[in-house]
Amino acid sequence: MDTGTARNPDTQRPGLQLIEQVLSLTELCEHLHVSAQTIYDLRSQGRGPKGFRVGRELRFRISEIEAWLARMETEDDRRHSLGGR
Repeated sequence: MDTGTARNPDTQRPGLQLIEQVLSLTELCEHLHVSAQTIYDLRSQGRGPKGFRVGRELRFRISEIEAWLARMETEDDRRHSLGGR
């Protein structure tokens, strides 16, 4: 029995990919300093991040949050370049 070395799970399953990190609704709100209602409102308007439920809790992939924030920045830049129209 080899107790001196730690086994790397990736070497045991070379085809296994790590699951992308996700944030809960609460964590997302904390990072953005907004309320959960703000995220719910944005999602109901079609302007929020795509998410999914695990049980009763909403979760958001980090890649989706980054893409959503980039879209929001682009929309904001476009509004400002048009003089607020």
